[in-house]
Amino acid sequence: MPPLEFTVIRILAAALTLWLLLLARRKANLGTIRQHGSLAGAFYLLIYLVGFSFAYVELGTASGALLLFAAVQFTMLLALRLSGHKLSWPERSGVVLSLIGFVYFVYPQLSTPDAFSCAAMILAGIAWGLYSLNGARSIAPLDDTASNFIRLLPVALVGVFVIFLQNESHYSLNGILFAMLSGSVASGLGYALWYLVLPNLAKSVAAVAQLSVPIWAALGGLWLVDETLTWHLTFSAVLILGGIIIVLLSRHFKADKQTYVV
Repeated sequence: MPPLEFTVIRILAAALTLWLLLLARRKANLGTIRQHGSLAGAFYLLIYLVGFSFAYVELGTASGALLLFAAVQFTMLLALRLSGHKLSWPERSGVVLSLIGFVYFVYPQLSTPDAFSCAAMILAGIAWGLYSLNGARSIAPLDDTASNFIRLLPVALVGVFVIFLQNESHYSLNGILFAMLSGSVASGLGYALWYLVLPNLAKSVAAVAQLSVPIWAALGGLWLVDETLTWHLTFSAVLILGGIIIVLLSRHFKADKQTYVV
C-alpha cells in the first residue's frame, strides 16, 4: 500500500477506535475530547506517522529501526540534559551498552538507503521522542491519545481528497485490513498504553527502553513464526537488555540513596 493511503487509514482507524472506547466508558462528544491532548502532541504524532510511512518505502527494516530509535533516544536524552538533569555514570554506561547492542543487532541487515528516506525517518524519530516527552505529563492517557488522533482528522480528510484526485491506488482487502489494525490496535490502543506508563518512568528509562523494541519483535518471530534462535540475536539481547537493567538499577539505587539521606 502506498504510504499516503496507509497513513490516512491508520489515522482514521485509530481515531474511530479511541472515540468508540470513550463512548463505551462514558458519554463523550468532540467538545469534551478537545479538552484533552494538545495541538503540539497532535503535530508531533502527525510528523511521526508521515515520516515513518514515507521513509519505509525505501528503507530496509533494520536501517529504519536504527535511525528511528537512535533519533528517539538522543532526542529524549538531549531534552533531559537541557532541562538540567544529568545522567549518572552508571546510567550513561547503560545507555551506551544498549546502543552498542542495538547497532550490533541491526548491522548485518543494513542497506544503503537514499538521503530522503534517512531524513524522513530521523525526523519521525525526533517527533516520536517529543511526543513521548509530551506524554510524560499525561493524566488521562486514553483521552489525550484520542484527542491527538481526532485533531488529525482534518489532515486525514485532505489526504482522502488527494487520494481521490490521484485515482491510481491499487491495493488488496488484506492491505486495508492490516492498515486498519495498525491504526486501531498498534497505534490507537498502543499509544494510549504508552501514555499510561510514561508518567511513571524516568525519561532516561523511557528513552533507553525503546531500543529493546527490535529485540522483542525478533523474539515474537521465534514464538509466532518459528524463526531460529541465533547467537547474534542472543548476544544483542544481552547487550540491549543488560544496558536497560543498568539504567533501571541506577535509578533505583539513586532513589534509595536519596530516601536514606532524607
